[in-house]
Amino acid sequence: MEGLTRKQIKIQGLIKDISVIIDRLKHFEAKYSTELSEVHPNYAKSARNLIHYRAMREENIGPIQKKLANMGLTQLDRMEAHVMASLLYVRAILEGLLNNEPIKKAKAELTFKKSIRMAKSNAKSLLGYRSKGRRTRIMVTLPTEAAHNYQLVRMMISSGMNCARINCAHDSEKEWRLMIEHVRRASNTLNRKCKITMDLGGPKVRTGILKPGPKVIKLRPTKDARGKIIMDYEIWLGAAPDPNLNLTHIPAGLKSLEKLKVGDHLYFRDARNKKRELIISRKTKNGCHALCPKTTFLETGMKLYTTIDHSSSPVIIGDLPRVDPFITLSIGDYLRLHRDPVPGEPAIMDGENNTLSKAHISCTMGAVFDQVKQGESIFFDDGKIEGVIRQLTPDEMMIEIINARKRGGKLRPDKGINFPDSQLDIRGLTEKDKRDLVFVAQNADTVNLSYVNRMQDVIDLITELKKIDAPEGFGIILKIETQNGFNNLTKILLEAMKSYPVGVMVARGDLAIECGWDNISRVQREILELCRAAQIPDIWATQVLENLSKQGIPSRAEMTDAAMAQRTDCVMLNKGPNILQAIKLLDTIFKDMEIYQEKNVRLSPAMEKADIH
Repeated sequence: MEGLTRKQIKIQGLIKDISVIIDRLKHFEAKYSTELSEVHPNYAKSARNLIHYRAMREENIGPIQKKLANMGLTQLDRMEAHVMASLLYVRAILEGLLNNEPIKKAKAELTFKKSIRMAKSNAKSLLGYRSKGRRTRIMVTLPTEAAHNYQLVRMMISSGMNCARINCAHDSEKEWRLMIEHVRRASNTLNRKCKITMDLGGPKVRTGILKPGPKVIKLRPTKDARGKIIMDYEIWLGAAPDPNLNLTHIPAGLKSLEKLKVGDHLYFRDARNKKRELIISRKTKNGCHALCPKTTFLETGMKLYTTIDHSSSPVIIGDLPRVDPFITLSIGDYLRLHRDPVPGEPAIMDGENNTLSKAHISCTMGAVFDQVKQGESIFFDDGKIEGVIRQLTPDEMMIEIINARKRGGKLRPDKGINFPDSQLDIRGLTEKDKRDLVFVAQNADTVNLSYVNRMQDVIDLITELKKIDAPEGFGIILKIETQNGFNNLTKILLEAMKSYPVGVMVARGDLAIECGWDNISRVQREILELCRAAQIPDIWATQVLENLSKQGIPSRAEMTDAAMAQRTDCVMLNKGPNILQAIKLLDTIFKDMEIYQEKNVRLSPAMEKADIH
């Protein structure tokens, strides 16, 4: 140490620290030599880099990063994709500074440029071609309507959809086949290759069915801020809907409508036994326009009369669609969750609002009743409703609702149930998954495996794909949505990398509940960094632009979330009535953000003024 300046001693210490890390990387590489030898040739270097990254993260390197930053050198904060190269290059720079010599270029198997090229190639293989002007792809969950509406699918692709997602938990092979035909046809017509991914339902714990809702429709005139009606609700009375009208269709026989004329009133008592009337405002050969001046509930089979004493021949309302059933749950309510798959129903109340029978619903996975404990938490529908298990028997749980919306949360069939406090032993492929996988492998480009918790789940999937002779290059996307999935992610990735191509979906809805709201930011960041280390494409999912997709207006928070998501390889949008608007906006956001972010590297273009319209 004699004769060395303080700066040289500091540099020498840093060189030693980095050398220790490099030695640790080599040790881990030797430790995992068997696993590394079994990965697909396309992932050989990537898997080694993944091991290097996990070895580097075994200890806190924050102090080293701060020392490097104080010297104006790289902080090693974006090294996930090329760990050994970053460490070797930094050590070479430090050695050049220490010895006052030209920097000797360090040799590394996976250089910065190679890692970028590999990551882009892997993303293209799994997710298809990117759109012009943006690197991040857009995946969209297809609604059932996509099976019957080719134009909708075509507009989704022309608006910017790169991957179409079909969820096997919904619809049937008939609808899936029609959706796929529409995607392929629109892709060829528009000359835009759109990949098709299909989700296996997986062993997700869900709510069972409810008793069918009534065949009722609500007509609600427009009101002002004081509750005064300022515009009547207009409907179309006819045997069939009129595609040229954007009006609610109320089915009725043409013969009974023929006698009506403009200005006639139709008198009746609605589903609540309240006196109501409709006013005929216009008539055509196919039906009538009618105005509803008060909030009204119409029901299948209801009789409408042209005389106030109901003495005339009635107009009979035809078959209305059933209302989607739901249970409204508020804080303090109790819900009975049971094994028996009988249809659930809301609480039954008497005239004085006393509970005669508590609300109840079944659970699709009976095994959880043997694995949960009294006092543990339970969440429904992506955490919208929270409860605590107060009583437990082998066949039932009595749950007290401790958190829900002020006006009550609506619990519907087929909604997810989470037990974040419980140690559940829920394993990979269900029998339905295995049946669906045959169709998926024959018709889609990629399968999405839900609830990947352990290495064995991946082994089971790959084994099943080999059994059914899945085509070469068939993609696999692993959905990480539990604590176990996150904790075992390195082993899961190494197992998955025996196949090519592979990707990871960050399913933030379940993940937030499973890991806790206070941990989700850290956990999702760690998942993305592990994916970058393995050069595996990452997909950002759950509630992206959800308000826009479902209600037509985005929130400020989800606009920021969408912009942040641009650093991933792909972002998934869920279905909604305004999905086309959501796709177009996300496409615009990604194109605008392209000059500011390249994967996890921030860029600094010339600053411009905001373009106010």
